[in-house]
Amino acid sequence: MAHWYESSIDRQLREAAERGEFDNLEGLGKPLPDHGQEYDDDWWVKDWLEREGAAAGVIPPTLALRRETEDLDEKVGRLRTEREVRDYVTGLNERIRRARVGLMDGPPVVLPPFDVDLVVSRWRSGG
Repeated sequence: MAHWYESSIDRQLREAAERGEFDNLEGLGKPLPDHGQEYDDDWWVKDWLEREGAAAGVIPPTLALRRETEDLDEKVGRLRTEREVRDYVTGLNERIRRARVGLMDGPPVVLPPFDVDLVVSRWRSGG
């Protein structure tokens, strides 16, 4: 004799369906948005922008931070003194730390901090 197990979540869903709580949901009987389209890695960002009514150029702070880290060499290349480079990278590392512990809005980031001396060395050598 087979035993059937129903988790508490399954039970709650079954009971809600029996009460009709899923009847007449918005979109009932309609295809899922983007069904059949190619997968987009940034689907959630686009969805967030649409839901929040954000301007096309606005992105969550953690994504802006990620973009800033990608442009690090270009940014420090425009700085004039070693002190400016060190201060910039130290500030960037502090923002990375804040993002890693969830103190910035947006998706989680796992960016490593930058070695200030290594960045300064690359800056001195011109790239």
